[in-house]
Amino acid sequence: MQFKHPEFLYALFALIIPILVHLFQLRRFQKVAFTNVQFLKAVTIQTRKSSQLKKWLTLLTRLLILACICIAFAQPFLASEDTVGKKSDTVIYLDNSFSMQAKGAKGPLLKRSVQEVLSEFSEEETFSLFTNTETFIKVTKKDIQNELLQLEYSSNQLSYRAAYLKAKQLLGNSEETINRIVLVSDFQQKEGAFELPIDASTRTHLVQMQPVTRQNIAVDSLYLQRNTNNELLLKVEVSNTDSNGENTSIALYNNEKLIAKTSVSIPKNGKTNTEFRLPENTKINGRVTLEDPAITFDNSRYFTINTPEKIKVVAVNESDDSFIKNIFTPDEFELVSNSTQELNYNDIANANLVILNEISQIPISLINALKPFVDEGGTVCFIPAQNGDITSYQQYIGSFSSQALSNSVNQEKRITKIHFSHPLYLGVFDKEVTNFQYPKVNSFYQAQAPNAILSFEDNTPFLYKTNNAYIFTAALNTENSNFKNSPLIVPTLYNIGKQSLQLTDISYTIGQNNSYDVPVSLGQDGILSLVSAQEQIIPLQQSFSTKVRITTDEVPTKSGIYSLQDKDKDNVIQHVSYNYDSSESDLQYYPLGTTENYDVKNSLSELFLQIKEETSVNELWKWFIIFALIFLLIEILLLKYLK
Repeated sequence: MQFKHPEFLYALFALIIPILVHLFQLRRFQKVAFTNVQFLKAVTIQTRKSSQLKKWLTLLTRLLILACICIAFAQPFLASEDTVGKKSDTVIYLDNSFSMQAKGAKGPLLKRSVQEVLSEFSEEETFSLFTNTETFIKVTKKDIQNELLQLEYSSNQLSYRAAYLKAKQLLGNSEETINRIVLVSDFQQKEGAFELPIDASTRTHLVQMQPVTRQNIAVDSLYLQRNTNNELLLKVEVSNTDSNGENTSIALYNNEKLIAKTSVSIPKNGKTNTEFRLPENTKINGRVTLEDPAITFDNSRYFTINTPEKIKVVAVNESDDSFIKNIFTPDEFELVSNSTQELNYNDIANANLVILNEISQIPISLINALKPFVDEGGTVCFIPAQNGDITSYQQYIGSFSSQALSNSVNQEKRITKIHFSHPLYLGVFDKEVTNFQYPKVNSFYQAQAPNAILSFEDNTPFLYKTNNAYIFTAALNTENSNFKNSPLIVPTLYNIGKQSLQLTDISYTIGQNNSYDVPVSLGQDGILSLVSAQEQIIPLQQSFSTKVRITTDEVPTKSGIYSLQDKDKDNVIQHVSYNYDSSESDLQYYPLGTTENYDVKNSLSELFLQIKEETSVNELWKWFIIFALIFLLIEILLLKYLK
């Protein structure tokens, strides 16, 4: 028990006054003559006993009356010692990711969380709150009521550790303040083991909003594939959680026109695939959709097939170019192959990829033409001649890199190491192959390059990339190497060509680092924008002479089909599709339990009830006033009825 005004307790010393009065009170006695002495003795004994009892009971009640009055003025109360005299600073993380669309016992989890925040805080109470998209610092619920009621779902979710650290930054550092972090989420499991930093100065509370069912059917992914008849197919992967998805209807649209429909049965907690045949050489702004009322953000997935843009390749040859013509076919590439004498330098300026095929000596004019070509984002593939002029090679490579070739060595070496993680080989191999028929060379040029793509058995590079140039360290003619006959030749050169102009994929994932090229030449102040029915943004972009490289990560924020257009001219150049991350569709949750570092509740109402109990002050002064009145009544009854 604690006191608001403990100085009033000094008044308890006044209790000595009634004690003195009762102990030393003086009376005058009147003499009365009795003839019967025996009767007098009996009366004296009985009176003395009853008088003593009444006196002590009266003294006790008066002492209790005065004590209760003194204590009441001191205003006693009961409260936790950790919370007395301290203010509270609360920061709330409110998860508004798409998985919070799931239905709880009282509606969608996010909407219910918002209602509980608005109902549990008083009008004057200040707190800080942030979501995956918004931050509100030191506000009252009235300040942010409209924003919370209109809060939209977001595809960008903070990790729980990042949310905790951000909340920690928003808290003050005062030791006289009770710091609380409240994380409100469904705590979807997608990061491995759940773990939060330990901080004894902060009280951490987790509110795990739980859906009534985990049922969700989602369109997980889309990709293109050709069947044995070389028909173009759209492969669709659909997932299901919690219950069997019998006869789920899936529709394919081009813009708003329905072009195909099918149905599939999806096993519980499983996936299934279906496919649609697409027309050849047709521009498609597609959408695959299904009906699932539980969670709606993953019911549709968008894709785009633009009019194929051919990649321009210029080959400068002093050796056989038949392998180049076999790889860079007319359906995907526009190939111009000439000798150094027949080369038109204007072709280089308009090209995406230039291949130097075993030129024994690189002319100065060609070096001067290739330097601005590389600076403007062009790609060069350099294949040295067997007995080439090392000086011209060094002069050319040295114009844009320090990783030049050096001396020629006549020694047989095997190409034994593939760097599978290099972007050139992403998606090429199903698994990492370590034992294959190694191609070999009979002579090579020495080079030091840490970013090798293919390496010899002694880890020196056979193919490496520096700046925008792919450098082979050995000639590829059949007299010097059997690399042309190796299975590696096709994916290596083909992907070099494809990456020289990174045309748009059928779709991209919002929140990931995406990069693609738009084959357009803009003016000096030209800017490309991404436009959809829901939003218009200007993405990060780098303009070159023949293309514009677009990079997106956190934007756009809405899934859909966007038109790429010149901001000033409003002409649509092509379309590109963005989809939400499908990881939000997997409704698996962390099995959380209260630990010494944090406690777990199922609702904000339950948490705030606990906090109110911990911080409540139980005032006792009214009880002591009541006790004083009771003792006063007892004293009156004693004086009146106890003879």
